[in-house]
Amino acid sequence: MASVPGTSERAKLSAPAAAPAAAATAPAVATETAAASTVAPAAVAQTAAVPGSESGANVRRGLPRVAGGEPWPPAGTVPALQGASSRSASPSSLDDRGGASASPSSPDHRTVEADLVPVPASAVAVPAVADLDAPLPWTRTVWNGRAPRHITAAPESGRRRPTWTQAIAVLLGAAALGLIAGAAVAFVRTLLSFPFMQDFLTAFPGHYEPAIAVEPGFSPWIGWQHFFNMFLMVLIIRSGLQVRTEKRPTVFWTPRGNAKGKISLNLWFHQSLDILWLVNGVIFVVLLFVTGHWVRIVPTSWEVFPNALSAALQYVSFDWPHENGWNNYNSLQQLAYFATVFLAAPLAAITGFRMSGLWPKNAEKLSKAYPVEWARALHFPIMLYFVAFIIAHVALVMLTGFLANLNHMFAAQDAVTWTGFWVFIGALVVIAIGWVAARPLVLAPIAKAFGKVSGR
Repeated sequence: MASVPGTSERAKLSAPAAAPAAAATAPAVATETAAASTVAPAAVAQTAAVPGSESGANVRRGLPRVAGGEPWPPAGTVPALQGASSRSASPSSLDDRGGASASPSSPDHRTVEADLVPVPASAVAVPAVADLDAPLPWTRTVWNGRAPRHITAAPESGRRRPTWTQAIAVLLGAAALGLIAGAAVAFVRTLLSFPFMQDFLTAFPGHYEPAIAVEPGFSPWIGWQHFFNMFLMVLIIRSGLQVRTEKRPTVFWTPRGNAKGKISLNLWFHQSLDILWLVNGVIFVVLLFVTGHWVRIVPTSWEVFPNALSAALQYVSFDWPHENGWNNYNSLQQLAYFATVFLAAPLAAITGFRMSGLWPKNAEKLSKAYPVEWARALHFPIMLYFVAFIIAHVALVMLTGFLANLNHMFAAQDAVTWTGFWVFIGALVVIAIGWVAARPLVLAPIAKAFGKVSGR
């Protein structure tokens, strides 16, 4: 049969045109598939969450959350997005040209679109998931034994007692001291009213005549020494308490050529004051013996002890002994001054030297014979003695002729005038200035002249 003219030619011409059309159709199908996968993500999630889904992988199960329960999570739980991602982005669903694969094992685009139809929520069985924020249940396995029930809780270190409680405690303490002092005064006054005590006071009035004659009055150097001693003693007590209470020093001093000798700036100040105080004390003792005034504070007769007892009883009874400090101290004053100058001061120096960096480190035998623990046990009580002496000394100065005593100590004259008082006020101002200036801002430049000052 003869072929129709032009038919084959038309077929040949249409074949090249069909190829581009087919190529354009495949991307369109893939685009539709991707659009369908993005339009219905909720449906994919719901379909993937169904237990036993063929496309989803089960989640690995672990230990149970409840004692005796099943492993967690429940059986059949699958990741919500795993099916959707694997179905929409699986490389096996696309052929080499980017189109849908036509293999029998994978559904075509029409099957995928059918699978992506939204499923009602009521038709999907989603397992109940426990609240992850809720604490896990636990069973108590440990109980308090016998010992913990009898242990008292330690008091809180930072807790302070109420102010009114402290005020009541202070008032009760003051009242107790007042009662004790009143009872002591009443007892001593009753004791001194007996005839045998009257004879005792007659035999030992509270003072005795020294065996060695001494010129009456006070030289000006004694007044200056008294002021320097008072100034240094106040600052020594202040710096000593700072050294004793400070836990974390902020400023340090290191001597030149001895890096291991680093100490806190407060300790350097305390030791420097000690050295000045010792120098002042040595000058005082030398002048005391050179001028012959040592007889005033050094006992020269055994009568000093019964006279000291007599003076003490008279002080307690408020019927005080006769005061004549310009010429002679009473026996109680003499013993107190002697103990302060020749006993307490040397002990303070010896114990302080043992605890300071000036003590030789290589003197093992000497350190063993004089342990540092002994020095620490004595140094603080000696300071307490000085505090008690100062309080008693100032009180008696005020109560036994205030203006006359201040003239003796600060004006070197035996008269009842205001000269010694104003000199005393000036001395207090200088001491107050020294007290305020005793801080790192002022001490650091002075300490730098003798060593290195650092923050750590």
